[in-house]
Amino acid sequence: MKIEVIHAAFEDTAEHMANVTADDRMGVMEALEYAYRWTNNVAGSWSRTDLEDNGDANDDVEVVKPVGDLGHRSTSVGDYMRVDGSLYRVAMAGFEPADVITTRKSI
Repeated sequence: MKIEVIHAAFEDTAEHMANVTADDRMGVMEALEYAYRWTNNVAGSWSRTDLEDNGDANDDVEVVKPVGDLGHRSTSVGDYMRVDGSLYRVAMAGFEPADVITTRKSI
């Protein structure tokens, strides 16, 4: 299943950052957790493919937005993910269903 990762927590305009392909045998929440993990900078950079020994590189992640020298920030609370047509907001613990994407500018 494909998960769209949308950064909106610190942005004035929401940005589609990546698509993550999760195993179709995963449930939705497990797939969201998978996408969250692999769009975080834990042991390298999830968005930079030019780094040696990059512990955050994952072939299941397709970077959609062009990457600068520093790479993209980690997915954070307040960002969004879309899977199977349903939108979810990254919450303090897990994910919550969402109807619309809000950004700093729309608050």
